[in-house]
Amino acid sequence: MANITLKGDAIKTNADLPEVGSEAPDFTLVDGDLNNVSLANYKGKKKLISIVPSLDTGVCATSTKVFNEHFAGRDDAVALIVSADLPFAQKRFCDMEKVGNVQALSMMRDRHFAKDYGVLVEDGPLAGITARAVLVLDEDNTVLHAELVPEIAQEPDYDLAIAAIKPSSGNAD
Repeated sequence: MANITLKGDAIKTNADLPEVGSEAPDFTLVDGDLNNVSLANYKGKKKLISIVPSLDTGVCATSTKVFNEHFAGRDDAVALIVSADLPFAQKRFCDMEKVGNVQALSMMRDRHFAKDYGVLVEDGPLAGITARAVLVLDEDNTVLHAELVPEIAQEPDYDLAIAAIKPSSGNAD
């Protein structure tokens, strides 16, 4: 269980994030076409998983747009934005904001993702949805970076997440 805050008020999650070096739990989430997807759908790619309470909030929208900018032209990696929003609302957000370099995924069918990743908020006004977190996985789903944002109303550390998912460079400068 992790302790975080929502506008300064203490709340807790059900568990801790997967640790760096561990294998990320598989998941079943719903894409914009109402298909179930899992880690196998992204086999062979690095994955940035941005977990947000709802795309209908300013901080979630901002973080999604920041990651969208950094994933333009990337075919070696994918950015997954996971929220409790319905796929219809996620699609509306992505269309309105012209966000096309990330893939929004919904927990609409169950909350196992939130439980398995240790981000299910257990108390307070956001009980039942997720805390804000960012994970980076390598091509084999090993966790390279994990950040549980300590204050839900705060943005994640973009620089650390983006550094963890930078393309491998063949340059020996």
